[in-house]
Amino acid sequence: MKRFRLNYLLALLFSAIVILSGCMNEQDAVSPKPAKQENGTAEKTAETTAAATEQAEIPDKLKKPIKIAAIMQMSIGTFSSQYIAGVKEQVQKFGGEVQIYNADNDLTKMASYVETAITQNVDAILLDHGRADALEGPVKKAVAKGIPVVAFDNDLNIPGVTVIDQDDYSLAWKTLKTLAEDLNGEGNIVTIWVGGFTPMERRHVIYDAFKKRYPNIKEVAKFGTASANTALDTQTQMEAILKKYPNKGDIDAVFATWDEFAKGATRAIEQAGRNEIKVYGIDLSDEDLQIMQKPNSPWVATTATDPAEVGRVQVRFAYQKIAGERTPNIYSLEPHLVKRSDLPNQQVSMKDLHQYIAGWGQSNVAVSPWMKTLEAQVKNK
Repeated sequence: MKRFRLNYLLALLFSAIVILSGCMNEQDAVSPKPAKQENGTAEKTAETTAAATEQAEIPDKLKKPIKIAAIMQMSIGTFSSQYIAGVKEQVQKFGGEVQIYNADNDLTKMASYVETAITQNVDAILLDHGRADALEGPVKKAVAKGIPVVAFDNDLNIPGVTVIDQDDYSLAWKTLKTLAEDLNGEGNIVTIWVGGFTPMERRHVIYDAFKKRYPNIKEVAKFGTASANTALDTQTQMEAILKKYPNKGDIDAVFATWDEFAKGATRAIEQAGRNEIKVYGIDLSDEDLQIMQKPNSPWVATTATDPAEVGRVQVRFAYQKIAGERTPNIYSLEPHLVKRSDLPNQQVSMKDLHQYIAGWGQSNVAVSPWMKTLEAQVKNK
């Protein structure tokens, strides 16, 4: 009996050892040992550091100065000048060269400039405005030749071409919604708009929706032309409208789909002493800010993106394309509503605006790690 009990106890003890050993082996299989875990972490850290170092290296195709052609449908007003400044600034930081072409609102000339850029074997082409029906042929030719193309405010839809915009639908809606709220949903307005430009056509889509959403806001007049002196021409046309509607209450507000329109309308209203009429615009520049910040200025709100940042983003996308990186087919920059009531009493410029408008000019879009390396290299030369 004792021998049986002893054998039984030995059997139990053996079974327990086997089970415990199995559990320990199973635990080792699921959870790595501390030493191995530390080694694995160290290896991953080394790999991550190596990858970051590799990413920060300047791509081979960018180790020579890059030549860029920036082709504009037109260059009118301070928005365009600040856009050009943004393009030049970013290209200069990257150590490249940029040639600006202004087609003076001639789409045939704009298309010929694209052909010229192809012949000159530029490294990338930037397009500002323009229309697909005029540019599709030469742009396809550029893409076929391996020249990256980045367009701004354009209706091109070609594989490999990145098209950026200011989200014209949001631009128009934010301004129009503010106008409607300030009028409490009813009143008489003048609309200044011109067709034939992709962003204008998009803004008009929202304007049509706005009229359905706010049926008690009536359009009493609508006009607009794009010329070499748009602001002055708009001022003259607005003066005629004010004479046609001379009484207070005849016009409550102006919706201007371009800052050049807003400038002209504001000056006409001020000179006529009709400051009860408020102006709601789209786009913004340093000159526009000066007009908005004047005491009792009729221009009370505008929705915009930073034109200089638009230019910088466009250049960065072009450099990413040259480097062989993937870029989106379309990208919309986030616009911001700027109210006169949000601005300080002292005069501010576009570079100061981020202090008062959250997110202004800080898109952080199309940024690759090697760009800092490239900028530092150029700066140290």
